[in-house]
Amino acid sequence: MAGVARAEMNMGRRAADELGCRPALLAALLLLMGQAYAAEVHPIIPLWPEQPGAGIDVHEHVRLTEGGEHIVSNVQVPSITVYVPAPQGASGAAVVVVPGGGHMELWMDHEGYNVAAFLADHGIAAFVLKYRLAGEKGSRYKVEGESLADLQRAIRMVRSRSAGWGLDPARIGVMGFSAGGELAALAGSRYDAGAAGSGDSVERQSSRPSFQALLYPGIPHGLMFSPDSPPAFLLAGADDQPPISQGLAELYLAMRRAGARAELHIYEGVGHGFGLRTGNVGAAAAWPQRFLEWLKQEGFEQRRQ
Repeated sequence: MAGVARAEMNMGRRAADELGCRPALLAALLLLMGQAYAAEVHPIIPLWPEQPGAGIDVHEHVRLTEGGEHIVSNVQVPSITVYVPAPQGASGAAVVVVPGGGHMELWMDHEGYNVAAFLADHGIAAFVLKYRLAGEKGSRYKVEGESLADLQRAIRMVRSRSAGWGLDPARIGVMGFSAGGELAALAGSRYDAGAAGSGDSVERQSSRPSFQALLYPGIPHGLMFSPDSPPAFLLAGADDQPPISQGLAELYLAMRRAGARAELHIYEGVGHGFGLRTGNVGAAAAWPQRFLEWLKQEGFEQRRQ
């Protein structure tokens, strides 16, 4: 699939050269082609049945970095983008992937789509979340209100459709980066069993993640842990800001003291926001493989015979 995408992008560049496109027009052309390709291969599912009210701009704002990474803002229709592995290699486990961006935007590639593609290639279904952003200028949303509700809804939705995707509803976790890690930490501490009498089949599902992976997360205050807390995979760079690099070590200790299961990785010489990029080097570049090993170690990655 990646080869097809690259071929299409190269076609776009050749077409732009032939048409004499300026750089800004070329970027727009490539962006539209990339979005069309992604939508065709990976379905996008809105989380909520109701739509925003009249007068609200529901179009997501997308910009490209100089390196070609997609950054999204103005999320008014929260959704999940589906990455399901081939049936013969599927493990039955799933991860809701939550990109970061300071609650002002979403870095969709190295903290979203790249991660989901890696997981799907290794038999783990992944669902990249676009959530409402509390930090945007003029936003009417709150981190512990709509943003957290979007993640909880995503967990419920994946669980409600687990049979159709070949998933085990008891092995559906979350992975969050930076601000997305803050939401994942909140989801791992504040969950419920679902509303049994709801007319909405999604809302009848539990919002408890089976496990939580927090990568250089913003760390919320007031988290409570117990032996029943979802097992946690914790990771950051030693050169990150102290509230994260040192705060994550303190979070690990708090989890362990409460009897929760947790594993901590702090990588020397690494800062914030490395995510999953092809240019990553050193020990921190191997974190995705270590995460797979941790899933297997904790009993969440069980291959079908």
